[in-house]
Amino acid sequence: MSLTPAAEDLLRELAPQVLGALLRRYGTFDSCEDAVQEALLAAALQWPAEGLPENPRGWLVTVASRRLVDQARSESARRDREDRVALATPQSALLAPAADLDAPAGDDSLALLFLCCHPALSRPSRVALTLRAVGGLTTAQIAAAFLVPEATMAQRISRAKQTVRDGGADLRMPTPAERAERLGEVLRVLYLVFNEGYTSTGGDDLTAPDLSAEALRLTRLLLRLVPDETEAAGLLALMLLTEARRPARTGPAGELVPLADQDRSRWDASLIAEGVELLEHTLPLGRVGPYQVQAAIAAVHAEAARVEDTDWPQVLVLYDLLEQLDPGPMVSLNRAVALAEVAGPEAALAVVDGLATDKRLTRHHRLLATRAHLLERLGRTEEAATAYAEAARRTSSAPEQRHLRDKATLLGARGTARSGRP
Repeated sequence: MSLTPAAEDLLRELAPQVLGALLRRYGTFDSCEDAVQEALLAAALQWPAEGLPENPRGWLVTVASRRLVDQARSESARRDREDRVALATPQSALLAPAADLDAPAGDDSLALLFLCCHPALSRPSRVALTLRAVGGLTTAQIAAAFLVPEATMAQRISRAKQTVRDGGADLRMPTPAERAERLGEVLRVLYLVFNEGYTSTGGDDLTAPDLSAEALRLTRLLLRLVPDETEAAGLLALMLLTEARRPARTGPAGELVPLADQDRSRWDASLIAEGVELLEHTLPLGRVGPYQVQAAIAAVHAEAARVEDTDWPQVLVLYDLLEQLDPGPMVSLNRAVALAEVAGPEAALAVVDGLATDKRLTRHHRLLATRAHLLERLGRTEEAATAYAEAARRTSSAPEQRHLRDKATLLGARGTARSGRP
């Protein structure tokens, strides 16, 4: 037997609450987080057979607290870490009943998000720690999502927790100044998680829906906790409008289907409506940031019944604004695609060729794929085929590789036919 989807959702929702309760009592992030993971595992094994407890949160807090007590008394190979728990926390507190830990604390999830995005951590560590501590995912699940060995991810998470502990960071709401400084990184972490789920950077599958779903869940949570943060609303709108296209992004065999070729009747109308409504509520507030602009671009695409109905001049204007707010080579590359629709592929190709000197894009397959697309539109078939083939060699995503190789093969055959070569 296994947990129902509803029970799985409940465990993920309760994970940060339970961790927050333990941290307020025991104050040792690494040991408390390990204990919560063990409690979640126990729930996954016991609840299907025994049924959902009357107080699921209290059940998890009790089990996790017992794990901490066991750790403090243990003489096992993990004694060093457990000794730190015993030394940092009075024995009377360790042995106290868990009932007093059952009071809900509404800010725990937000405080944990900021703790997991501590400035001392690297960005990959922030992503991994957020998914484990706030998202309730196991190390194995996170490793699978990012296509790395479980041992590698375990080391990354362990180092992240040690950095948090050594830095003396604790569970508290950041000051207004700290929150303003760190909110951008919290949003960035959630954005990275979503993007990895929407277009996996490697592996056999184009997408990892569970990862995107978790990013959506955490972003909804963040917006509930900070409803006045317009960029949190913008990020959620962007995720909703982007996620709406997922059903049409792959064909029957899992092949990649570009935006221009997608069956738009397969787009999720409810997600589009929710994203547009959120954006319409947020934009008039006047504090426009990069996520809101990206969401507005996604909304223009979503509201076009056919690709030829897309308001490309509006998309280009929005990319011009995005370049001012959040300049970067990938933004410029995406703007070039819109420029091609407004001013023609020749103008766009000049921009793309200019970006080839940017070291951040020199080896990126998207630069070559975009250049190949523009060359194809200009009728420079052989050059386009070469660029598609090279782009295929530079991506580790199997579906993208197949798509780019197929384009290269098709254009190569077309060029051969035109030249009359055998």
